[in-house]
Amino acid sequence: MKSRTGKQSYLFEKEGLLAPLLLAPSILYIFAMVAVPFGLAIAYSLSDVTVGDPSFDFVGLENFRQVLQDPVFRRSALNSVGMTLATMVLVVVLAKVLATVLIKDFRGKWLVRFLILLPWTTPVSLAAISWLWMLDTLFSPIDWVLRQAGLIEGSLNWLAKPKLAVISVIVVQVWRIVPLAAVIIMAGLVAIPQEITDAASVDGAGFWRTQFSITTPMTLPVTAVATLFGAVLVFSDISITYVLTRGGPINATQVLPTWAFFRGIQGGDLAQGAAVALFALPPLAAMATLILRSIRRMDVG
Repeated sequence: MKSRTGKQSYLFEKEGLLAPLLLAPSILYIFAMVAVPFGLAIAYSLSDVTVGDPSFDFVGLENFRQVLQDPVFRRSALNSVGMTLATMVLVVVLAKVLATVLIKDFRGKWLVRFLILLPWTTPVSLAAISWLWMLDTLFSPIDWVLRQAGLIEGSLNWLAKPKLAVISVIVVQVWRIVPLAAVIIMAGLVAIPQEITDAASVDGAGFWRTQFSITTPMTLPVTAVATLFGAVLVFSDISITYVLTRGGPINATQVLPTWAFFRGIQGGDLAQGAAVALFALPPLAAMATLILRSIRRMDVG
Protein backbone atom coordinates (compact mmCIF):
# COMPACT_ATOMS: atom_id res chain seq x y z
CA MET A 1 0.00 0.00 0.00
CA LYS A 2 2.76 2.39 0.87
CA SER A 3 4.65 1.57 -2.29
CA ARG A 4 1.56 2.29 -4.39
CA THR A 5 0.99 5.62 -2.63
CA GLY A 6 4.62 6.49 -2.98
CA LYS A 7 4.54 5.65 -6.67
CA GLN A 8 1.52 7.90 -7.20
CA SER A 9 3.22 10.74 -5.33
CA TYR A 10 6.30 10.28 -7.47
CA LEU A 11 4.23 10.45 -10.65
CA PHE A 12 2.55 13.70 -9.59
CA GLU A 13 5.92 15.21 -8.76
CA LYS A 14 7.15 14.70 -12.32
CA GLU A 15 6.98 17.97 -14.23
CA GLY A 16 6.31 16.18 -17.50
CA LEU A 17 3.09 14.73 -16.07
CA LEU A 18 2.00 17.40 -13.61
CA ALA A 19 2.17 20.33 -16.05
CA PRO A 20 -0.20 18.79 -18.67
CA LEU A 21 -2.63 17.76 -15.93
CA LEU A 22 -2.78 21.28 -14.53
CA LEU A 23 -3.07 22.88 -17.97
CA ALA A 24 -5.69 20.46 -19.28
CA PRO A 25 -8.76 22.22 -17.71
CA SER A 26 -7.66 25.61 -19.07
CA ILE A 27 -6.98 24.19 -22.51
CA LEU A 28 -10.37 22.45 -22.60
CA TYR A 29 -12.11 25.64 -21.48
CA ILE A 30 -10.37 27.76 -24.12
CA PHE A 31 -11.13 25.18 -26.78
CA ALA A 32 -14.81 24.99 -25.85
CA MET A 33 -15.42 28.70 -25.27
CA VAL A 34 -13.06 30.27 -27.83
CA ALA A 35 -11.87 27.82 -30.48
CA VAL A 36 -15.25 26.23 -31.22
CA PRO A 37 -17.20 29.53 -31.58
CA PHE A 38 -14.34 30.99 -33.61
CA GLY A 39 -14.38 28.01 -35.95
CA LEU A 40 -18.16 28.29 -36.32
CA ALA A 41 -17.86 31.99 -37.11
CA ILE A 42 -15.36 31.27 -39.89
CA ALA A 43 -17.59 28.50 -41.27
CA TYR A 44 -20.69 30.70 -41.17
CA SER A 45 -18.89 33.61 -42.84
CA LEU A 46 -18.07 31.37 -45.82
CA SER A 47 -21.66 30.16 -46.19
CA ASP A 48 -25.18 31.50 -46.70
CA VAL A 49 -26.57 30.28 -43.38
CA THR A 50 -29.56 32.22 -42.06
CA VAL A 51 -32.05 31.66 -39.27
CA GLY A 52 -34.72 30.78 -41.80
CA ASP A 53 -32.46 28.52 -43.86
CA PRO A 54 -29.83 26.76 -41.71
CA SER A 55 -28.55 24.62 -44.59
CA PHE A 56 -24.82 25.14 -45.21
CA ASP A 57 -23.97 26.26 -48.77
CA PHE A 58 -20.40 27.39 -49.43
CA VAL A 59 -20.23 30.89 -50.98
CA GLY A 60 -16.55 31.70 -50.48
CA LEU A 61 -15.75 35.35 -49.76
CA GLU A 62 -19.08 36.69 -51.00
CA ASN A 63 -20.18 37.74 -47.50
CA PHE A 64 -17.00 39.73 -46.94
CA ARG A 65 -17.46 41.48 -50.30
CA GLN A 66 -21.01 42.45 -49.41
CA VAL A 67 -19.99 43.62 -45.96
CA LEU A 68 -17.27 45.88 -47.38
CA GLN A 69 -19.83 47.48 -49.70
CA ASP A 70 -22.18 48.20 -46.80
CA PRO A 71 -21.98 51.90 -45.76
CA VAL A 72 -23.21 51.04 -42.25
CA PHE A 73 -20.31 48.60 -41.82
CA ARG A 74 -17.81 51.24 -42.91
CA ARG A 75 -19.37 53.69 -40.47
CA SER A 76 -19.23 51.08 -37.72
CA ALA A 77 -15.55 50.35 -38.37
CA LEU A 78 -14.63 54.03 -38.28
CA ASN A 79 -16.68 54.52 -35.11
CA SER A 80 -14.99 51.56 -33.43
CA VAL A 81 -11.53 52.92 -34.13
CA GLY A 82 -12.32 56.58 -33.46
CA MET A 83 -14.27 56.03 -30.26
CA THR A 84 -11.65 53.63 -28.92
CA LEU A 85 -8.85 56.12 -29.57
CA ALA A 86 -10.76 59.01 -28.01
CA THR A 87 -11.70 56.91 -25.00
CA MET A 88 -8.16 55.71 -24.34
CA VAL A 89 -6.65 59.21 -24.59
CA LEU A 90 -9.02 60.37 -21.86
CA VAL A 91 -8.51 57.17 -19.86
CA VAL A 92 -4.72 57.50 -19.80
CA VAL A 93 -4.83 61.14 -18.69
CA LEU A 94 -7.47 60.65 -16.00
CA ALA A 95 -6.02 57.35 -14.77
CA LYS A 96 -2.57 58.92 -14.42
CA VAL A 97 -4.03 61.78 -12.38
CA LEU A 98 -6.01 59.40 -10.17
CA ALA A 99 -3.06 57.08 -9.66
CA THR A 100 -0.83 60.02 -8.68
CA VAL A 101 -3.39 61.15 -6.11
CA LEU A 102 -4.10 57.71 -4.71
CA ILE A 103 -0.47 56.92 -3.87
CA LYS A 104 -0.38 59.93 -1.55
CA ASP A 105 -1.23 59.65 2.12
CA PHE A 106 -4.37 61.55 3.10
CA ARG A 107 -7.36 61.08 5.32
CA GLY A 108 -10.09 58.85 3.95
CA LYS A 109 -7.91 57.39 1.21
CA TRP A 110 -9.54 53.97 1.54
CA LEU A 111 -12.98 55.51 0.91
CA VAL A 112 -11.73 57.37 -2.15
CA ARG A 113 -10.17 54.19 -3.51
CA PHE A 114 -13.42 52.32 -2.94
CA LEU A 115 -15.49 54.95 -4.74
CA ILE A 116 -13.07 55.04 -7.66
CA LEU A 117 -13.09 51.25 -8.02
CA LEU A 118 -16.87 51.08 -7.76
CA PRO A 119 -17.53 51.66 -11.51
CA TRP A 120 -15.27 48.73 -12.38
CA THR A 121 -16.99 46.37 -9.96
CA THR A 122 -20.47 47.34 -11.14
CA PRO A 123 -21.92 45.02 -13.83
CA VAL A 124 -21.67 46.68 -17.23
CA SER A 125 -25.34 46.27 -18.11
CA LEU A 126 -26.48 47.70 -14.77
CA ALA A 127 -24.13 50.66 -15.10
CA ALA A 128 -25.33 51.31 -18.66
CA ILE A 129 -28.96 51.31 -17.51
CA SER A 130 -28.07 53.83 -14.80
CA TRP A 131 -26.43 56.08 -17.37
CA LEU A 132 -29.45 55.63 -19.65
CA TRP A 133 -31.55 57.22 -16.91
CA MET A 134 -29.03 60.02 -16.26
CA LEU A 135 -29.00 60.89 -19.97
CA ASP A 136 -32.75 60.55 -20.46
CA THR A 137 -34.44 63.30 -22.46
CA LEU A 138 -37.12 64.01 -19.83
CA PHE A 139 -35.69 62.87 -16.49
CA SER A 140 -31.94 63.50 -16.85
CA PRO A 141 -30.49 64.76 -13.53
CA ILE A 142 -27.55 66.13 -15.51
CA ASP A 143 -29.88 68.38 -17.52
CA TRP A 144 -31.67 69.37 -14.29
CA VAL A 145 -28.40 70.53 -12.69
CA LEU A 146 -27.43 72.45 -15.83
CA ARG A 147 -30.86 74.11 -15.95
CA GLN A 148 -30.65 75.08 -12.30
CA ALA A 149 -27.23 76.60 -12.95
CA GLY A 150 -28.68 78.59 -15.84
CA LEU A 151 -26.37 76.98 -18.40
CA ILE A 152 -29.08 75.48 -20.60
CA GLU A 153 -32.79 75.82 -21.31
CA GLY A 154 -34.90 72.76 -21.90
CA SER A 155 -33.14 69.46 -22.57
CA LEU A 156 -29.91 68.64 -24.38
CA ASN A 157 -31.25 65.32 -25.75
CA TRP A 158 -27.96 63.56 -25.11
CA LEU A 159 -28.83 60.33 -26.89
CA ALA A 160 -30.95 61.83 -29.68
CA LYS A 161 -28.32 64.02 -31.33
CA PRO A 162 -25.47 62.27 -33.20
CA LYS A 163 -22.55 64.25 -31.75
CA LEU A 164 -23.89 64.23 -28.21
CA ALA A 165 -24.67 60.51 -28.48
CA VAL A 166 -21.07 59.77 -29.48
CA ILE A 167 -19.78 61.92 -26.62
CA SER A 168 -22.14 60.15 -24.21
CA VAL A 169 -20.92 56.69 -25.19
CA ILE A 170 -17.28 57.79 -24.89
CA VAL A 171 -17.90 59.32 -21.44
CA VAL A 172 -19.51 56.14 -20.14
CA GLN A 173 -16.67 54.02 -21.54
CA VAL A 174 -14.13 56.32 -19.87
CA TRP A 175 -16.05 56.12 -16.59
CA ARG A 176 -15.93 52.32 -16.79
CA ILE A 177 -12.27 51.85 -17.81
CA VAL A 178 -10.53 54.55 -15.73
CA PRO A 179 -10.60 52.57 -12.43
CA LEU A 180 -8.83 49.56 -13.97
CA ALA A 181 -6.23 51.72 -15.68
CA ALA A 182 -5.68 53.76 -12.49
CA VAL A 183 -5.01 50.62 -10.42
CA ILE A 184 -2.53 49.29 -13.01
CA ILE A 185 -0.70 52.62 -13.26
CA MET A 186 -0.74 52.99 -9.47
CA ALA A 187 1.08 49.67 -9.18
CA GLY A 188 3.75 51.03 -11.51
CA LEU A 189 4.09 54.24 -9.50
CA VAL A 190 4.47 52.34 -6.23
CA ALA A 191 7.22 50.22 -7.80
CA ILE A 192 9.43 53.27 -8.48
CA PRO A 193 12.28 53.25 -5.93
CA GLN A 194 11.89 56.03 -3.39
CA GLU A 195 15.62 56.80 -3.67
CA ILE A 196 15.16 58.03 -7.24
CA THR A 197 12.41 60.50 -6.38
CA ASP A 198 14.32 61.65 -3.29
CA ALA A 199 17.43 62.27 -5.38
CA ALA A 200 15.38 64.27 -7.90
CA SER A 201 13.90 66.33 -5.07
CA VAL A 202 17.37 67.05 -3.66
CA ASP A 203 18.52 68.14 -7.12
CA GLY A 204 15.69 70.68 -7.19
CA ALA A 205 13.35 68.93 -9.62
CA GLY A 206 9.79 70.15 -9.28
CA PHE A 207 6.57 68.23 -9.75
CA TRP A 208 6.36 68.56 -13.52
CA ARG A 209 10.07 67.87 -14.06
CA THR A 210 9.78 64.73 -11.93
CA GLN A 211 6.70 63.63 -13.84
CA PHE A 212 8.18 63.99 -17.32
CA SER A 213 11.77 62.94 -16.53
CA ILE A 214 11.27 60.12 -14.03
CA THR A 215 7.69 59.01 -13.41
CA THR A 216 6.40 58.89 -16.97
CA PRO A 217 9.38 57.04 -18.50
CA MET A 218 9.54 54.50 -15.67
CA THR A 219 5.79 53.76 -15.76
CA LEU A 220 5.54 53.71 -19.55
CA PRO A 221 5.41 49.88 -19.85
CA VAL A 222 2.69 49.67 -17.19
CA THR A 223 0.77 52.51 -18.84
CA ALA A 224 1.03 50.71 -22.17
CA VAL A 225 -0.46 47.55 -20.65
CA ALA A 226 -3.31 49.53 -19.07
CA THR A 227 -3.97 51.32 -22.36
CA LEU A 228 -4.02 48.14 -24.41
CA PHE A 229 -6.23 46.27 -21.95
CA GLY A 230 -8.65 49.18 -21.95
CA ALA A 231 -8.59 49.41 -25.75
CA VAL A 232 -9.48 45.73 -26.07
CA LEU A 233 -12.37 46.13 -23.62
CA VAL A 234 -13.73 49.22 -25.38
CA PHE A 235 -13.27 47.91 -28.92
CA SER A 236 -15.03 44.63 -28.18
CA ASP A 237 -17.77 46.03 -25.93
CA ILE A 238 -21.39 45.77 -27.02
CA SER A 239 -23.30 46.39 -23.78
CA ILE A 240 -22.87 50.14 -23.36
CA THR A 241 -23.62 51.09 -26.97
CA TYR A 242 -26.52 48.66 -27.20
CA VAL A 243 -28.19 49.80 -23.96
CA LEU A 244 -27.66 53.53 -24.50
CA THR A 245 -28.30 54.10 -28.20
CA ARG A 246 -28.82 50.79 -30.07
CA GLY A 247 -26.23 52.22 -32.48
CA GLY A 248 -28.28 55.34 -33.20
CA PRO A 249 -29.21 57.97 -33.89
CA ILE A 250 -28.83 57.26 -37.63
CA ASN A 251 -25.97 54.80 -36.91
CA ALA A 252 -23.91 57.59 -35.34
CA THR A 253 -22.73 55.30 -32.53
CA GLN A 254 -22.85 52.01 -34.42
CA VAL A 255 -19.75 49.89 -33.78
CA LEU A 256 -18.62 46.52 -35.10
CA PRO A 257 -19.94 44.41 -32.18
CA THR A 258 -23.40 45.99 -32.28
CA TRP A 259 -23.64 45.86 -36.08
CA ALA A 260 -22.60 42.20 -36.07
CA PHE A 261 -25.32 41.52 -33.48
CA PHE A 262 -27.98 43.39 -35.45
CA ARG A 263 -27.06 41.67 -38.72
CA GLY A 264 -26.50 38.19 -37.37
CA ILE A 265 -28.92 37.82 -34.46
CA GLN A 266 -31.71 40.34 -34.86
CA GLY A 267 -31.52 40.36 -38.66
CA GLY A 268 -31.28 36.59 -38.84
CA ASP A 269 -28.40 36.61 -41.35
CA LEU A 270 -25.87 34.53 -39.43
CA ALA A 271 -23.38 34.50 -42.31
CA GLN A 272 -23.31 38.29 -42.62
CA GLY A 273 -23.12 38.73 -38.86
CA ALA A 274 -20.18 36.34 -38.64
CA ALA A 275 -18.39 38.17 -41.45
CA VAL A 276 -18.84 41.53 -39.70
CA ALA A 277 -17.60 40.08 -36.41
CA LEU A 278 -14.49 38.62 -38.03
CA PHE A 279 -13.44 42.07 -39.24
CA ALA A 280 -12.86 42.96 -35.59
CA LEU A 281 -10.31 40.14 -35.26
CA PRO A 282 -7.22 41.82 -36.83
CA PRO A 283 -7.21 44.92 -34.57
CA LEU A 284 -7.97 42.83 -31.49
CA ALA A 285 -5.20 40.38 -32.38
CA ALA A 286 -2.79 43.29 -32.89
CA MET A 287 -3.69 44.77 -29.51
CA ALA A 288 -3.32 41.39 -27.80
CA THR A 289 0.12 40.98 -29.38
CA LEU A 290 1.15 44.41 -28.13
CA ILE A 291 -0.04 43.54 -24.63
CA LEU A 292 2.08 40.38 -24.58
CA ARG A 293 5.13 42.25 -25.88
CA SER A 294 4.70 44.98 -23.28
CA ILE A 295 4.44 42.43 -20.48
CA ARG A 296 7.54 40.64 -21.80
CA ARG A 297 9.49 43.90 -21.80
CA MET A 298 8.39 44.52 -18.22
CA ASP A 299 9.62 41.07 -17.21
CA VAL A 300 12.93 41.63 -18.97
CA GLY A 301 13.30 45.02 -17.38
